Amino acid sequence: MPASVDSTGLQTTFDVARVRADFPALHQRIYDGRPLVYLDNAATTQKPQVVIDRIRDFYLRENANVHRGVHYLSQLASDAYDEARRLVADFIGAPDPSQVIFTRGTTESINLVAATYGRRHVGEGDEIVLSAMEHHSNIVPWQLLCEEKGARLRVVPVDERGVLDLEALERALTERTRLVAIAHVSNALGTVNPVREIIQLAHARGIPVLVDGAQAIQHLEVNVAELDCDFYCFSGHKMYGPTGIGILYGKAELLEAMPPYQGGGDMIERVTFEHTTFNRLPYKFEAGTPHIAGAIGLGAAVAYLNGLGRAAVAHYEDELLRYATERLQEVPGLRLIGTAPHKVSVLSFVIEGVHPYDAGTLLDQMGIAVRTGHHCAQPLMDRLGLPGTIRASLALYNTREEIDALVEALHRVARMLR
Repeated sequence: MPASVDSTGLQTTFDVARVRADFPALHQRIYDGRPLVYLDNAATTQKPQVVIDRIRDFYLRENANVHRGVHYLSQLASDAYDEARRLVADFIGAPDPSQVIFTRGTTESINLVAATYGRRHVGEGDEIVLSAMEHHSNIVPWQLLCEEKGARLRVVPVDERGVLDLEALERALTERTRLVAIAHVSNALGTVNPVREIIQLAHARGIPVLVDGAQAIQHLEVNVAELDCDFYCFSGHKMYGPTGIGILYGKAELLEAMPPYQGGGDMIERVTFEHTTFNRLPYKFEAGTPHIAGAIGLGAAVAYLNGLGRAAVAHYEDELLRYATERLQEVPGLRLIGTAPHKVSVLSFVIEGVHPYDAGTLLDQMGIAVRTGHHCAQPLMDRLGLPGTIRASLALYNTREEIDALVEALHRVARMLR
């Protein structure tokens, strides 16, 4: 049972066997009774029973619309929905729950900022700074905005290890820069970017920063107030919560000044045919009936992670990543892609003479789930001169025995296909 030290200096423990018991999907057998080895956690994580039960309980006993009725069920649903927002706000260190906007996920959160803040502040000849390792969701919304406004993207390069060129980023910040949009963690490489330093560099020039936290929130302790980021986005399904729910955190003064993203019910204060006044935060950005069960399920996922202890989880995952990195290098012809000194829970690799898709297909037949392809990061793959990689991504419920199974399977793949 690996030991770790929490933020108070007290030693804690992480019992992975007990944790695995919380996740029913991990215990199924596939393909002639093979145990499932799930290593595609960067795409989505499995869900603990407490999250599944909480969503089920909502539909069984509390199902009603929120903030619209005075009846008993509506009050129960509204209280649970509001409590989920408070849990998320505490989890990320947001100064106030009203700064936490429920969205459908990271993608919608970024699109919301592009369509509201972006349209108001980006004009012809202006620039938005991104890194070369961004997910498509943090590229395409800004491309669309730039096409509409006559602005352009400036892309900060990464080196062969997958490390961001911080000096190049500083040079890219000019009087025409209107926003920096940066991944906290690369989904394709696992690189942890120095977002605190990036934010300080940008703020010294009066430039706001949006952080894509989709791959960070489940691995790192995030405090948006300490980071001083202007926007932070993430998805529930990558942190053991349900799909279709996500978060946009924003500084209050920016959110207050931004126009609504969509029009409809609950985002209004008063409507006439001549004029509409909009609701206060956070409701101004939550038009229509929200994903109530999703928000409540996300709240349950947050409570679950809090119960495990973030420091204990991080320590366990770091040790597992170190072990996996060492073991993978035993496979003939295997080359790790992304060797940044600071990374989390992603192992991207290629095997000489083996197409990633073929490897992924064979691994699946052996009961091992990985991701193959460009991982929605085609510009990064182009930069690295690769059509794609095999990606094994780790979570708090993975084990050394599963890493051993992956390595054994990769030896077989290499023998069969090289």
